Amino acid sequence: MTTFNLNNGVVIPALAIGTWQSPPGAVANIVEYALVNAGYRHIDAASAYGNEAEVGQGIAAAIASGTITRAEIFVTTKVWCTYHSRVAESLALSLERLGLDYIDLLLIHWPVSLNPNGNHPITPTLPSGDRDIDPSGSLIKTWRQFEHIYKTTRKVRAVGVCNCSMPYLKNLLAEAEIVPAVNQIELHPLLPQIELVKFCRSHSIICEAFSPLGSSGGPLLKMKSVLDLAEKYNTSPSSILLSYHVSDGKVVIAKTVSPKRALSNTNLISLSREDIELLHNCEQAEGTHRYSKPKWGVDLEFPDWRDWKVQNNSAWVLKADS
Repeated sequence: MTTFNLNNGVVIPALAIGTWQSPPGAVANIVEYALVNAGYRHIDAASAYGNEAEVGQGIAAAIASGTITRAEIFVTTKVWCTYHSRVAESLALSLERLGLDYIDLLLIHWPVSLNPNGNHPITPTLPSGDRDIDPSGSLIKTWRQFEHIYKTTRKVRAVGVCNCSMPYLKNLLAEAEIVPAVNQIELHPLLPQIELVKFCRSHSIICEAFSPLGSSGGPLLKMKSVLDLAEKYNTSPSSILLSYHVSDGKVVIAKTVSPKRALSNTNLISLSREDIELLHNCEQAEGTHRYSKPKWGVDLEFPDWRDWKVQNNSAWVLKADS
């Protein structure tokens, strides 16, 4: 397995198995299989996925098998938006559910605070249907708590963010004492976010790609450029889409509960710079497409969200390169 060095020296495996939307009852088995049989060393979890306990069961079973130790496993989890004012509490709950003493990478799941006392613990909403945003929250306030935990405890080895566009990162970096180690964002040939990736690299922030196949069902698996490269390298389209990120120096998250797919997803190849650029250019030829589109609504505290909604006359999505 390819690995990269985070900006604090911690080593992160480039391929992670994802657990988002994995059905109950299947998560523990796929985590155990991935670690024991398929060679994975990185598990990507989140409190909001509602399955950290099953992830922990899979990790425990893998360790109990005697084939792997806790030190060999890189565990990522995330603090959800309703816990932005109580990061330590969120971390404690995650550690308890996972059955672990520490997290390798703790991330802010989204750069927006939701009402912690709203009508739902994960997705509090307003009568309009928009998310119930906490106007007192801010990314830097949440990050200060991450910094404190990182500096004063041994419960996290690295800290980072998710879904942050350049304005958010610029604002955060202007005040942060610790530079985020990671920015986990949606990345694939129809959303390469080239300028954002360049910006992250200029600040030694590793980018992690989620939804590398596009979405459920893998819509990007049928793209001509992907199929052509799969034929060129005599491999699968999924291998091309996953290798695209690792070959470009990014971590990639491959979500599945199928042991067969989990194993086949480890068959990564080294793509040339020309191949990477070919996939980068798919966005220009076929248009930008973002699959992760939470309905946050409009809040003047976050002008880049407001402007994007006004420009597109639709539900808010993160700006790709701004």
